[in-house]
Amino acid sequence: MEAAPHHPADTGVITHSLTVKSPELMRELGRRLAALLRAGDLVMLTGELGAGKTTLTRGVGEGLGVRGAVTSPTFVIARVHPPLGDGPPLVHVDAYRLGGGLDEMEDLDLDVSLPESVMVVEWGEGKVEELTEDRLHILIHRAVGDTTDEAREVTLTGIGARWRAADLRALTV
Repeated sequence: MEAAPHHPADTGVITHSLTVKSPELMRELGRRLAALLRAGDLVMLTGELGAGKTTLTRGVGEGLGVRGAVTSPTFVIARVHPPLGDGPPLVHVDAYRLGGGLDEMEDLDLDVSLPESVMVVEWGEGKVEELTEDRLHILIHRAVGDTTDEAREVTLTGIGARWRAADLRALTV
């Protein structure tokens, strides 16, 4: 992975960009991200279909040491993966089929789950920001069309006090 850090100190937003060249490295990025995550963290994933959102989340699950295979929760909307050890559970949400904002997601009780869990929400932009002032937004961009290029451009944006102190450059492998 190649990195290009950007830290605008006056905005309360920390941004770090990198290139991930394979699915295996996307999974490794997830494992490294897990080392920074703690209970109460919200991670929003944005990217085209097939960009690597679930692959990244699978790596987060491995890094957190949770039970169960991390797969796309598209049809169940949310899965909870309990920890195998002392760490927090992983709540993996796929909001793709949900059109509305947080109101439509209330039945999932995400606000109740967040304080003791790490929550990763695919397709959450415009839907879950109200859960917390502090969140990590990860944008994954891939080449579209007829291509075999596995490289992804990943931009991590830490929002709020929680992420101001985080060293997102530590995610580069």
